[in-house]
Amino acid sequence: MVRLFLFIAILFMFSACSKQKRSDKKGAKMKTFIKDISAYAKNKNPDFIIIPQNGIELVYNDFDAASGVDFTYLDAIDGVGIEELFYNDGVVQLDERLETLKSIKDNVKVMVSDYVGDAANISDDFAKNDTEGFIAYPRTPDNYNYEFITTPIHNENADDVLTLADAKNYLYLIGYNQFSSRQEIIDAVSQTNFDVVLIDLFFDVNEPFTKAEIESLKTKANGGKRKIISYINIGAAENYRYYWKDKWKLHHPNWLKKPYDGYKDEIWVKFWKKPWKKIIYLDDNAYIDRIIDAGFDGAYLDNIEAYYFLYFD
Repeated sequence: MVRLFLFIAILFMFSACSKQKRSDKKGAKMKTFIKDISAYAKNKNPDFIIIPQNGIELVYNDFDAASGVDFTYLDAIDGVGIEELFYNDGVVQLDERLETLKSIKDNVKVMVSDYVGDAANISDDFAKNDTEGFIAYPRTPDNYNYEFITTPIHNENADDVLTLADAKNYLYLIGYNQFSSRQEIIDAVSQTNFDVVLIDLFFDVNEPFTKAEIESLKTKANGGKRKIISYINIGAAENYRYYWKDKWKLHHPNWLKKPYDGYKDEIWVKFWKKPWKKIIYLDDNAYIDRIIDAGFDGAYLDNIEAYYFLYFD
């Protein structure tokens, strides 16, 4: 029996080690993917802003602090988005990612979106982020999916935001269920003084916001200039997007990997495969092209941690 347990333990360790090696290998591919997206976008617009969300270990050469910071990666991005850093479901936490963020905050803007739970925790969350020099967008349960324009604005100002580094606050708004029309969204955002606004390229599945509409959002209500950034999911395919084909419901292409638990309309992708790259940036009228053509100042890259979740659940 002891030998059996020992064998099972060794087998488990071998399996975990094998998965970790494959995850690290795909992590390198994700880093290359992000750098290639950045190079493509900045070739079209040198001031285009790239902000990957989560997957913060990519800032290191070999995904751990001991390997040192990969400055070629930091040179390709302008900021990092981080969810649940100081608070997770209302619980204060000590997160090992904090030390990583401290080490790179002079190179890129750190944008934190904590799930603070009770609204009573919002002021503390702002204070924690202010102490570290990060900008924050705390979420309460009703705004878990980034559906509301929150008030008041922390560190509200009338300054021009000419680069992401100038930003003192931001709005994260990618769920539009509270709005009955695209014009209602435009009007609501126009009346705010957020320095940076993250929104989805599309109000519905077929119609992106126009360049004129995005341009109208680039001035705060108080007259200051701001940055408008488009959300884009680069790690999972969404079955309501323009690129989705009905035939994939029955016959998935092999680069669609597995369902994204908790998100019934999303499937993790083998992001290193050319068909997915062509959807994102490597083709005429690809997703990034659509974002640039609509006049956005940058792109917020979600689900970059796909390289990890493809192997670890």
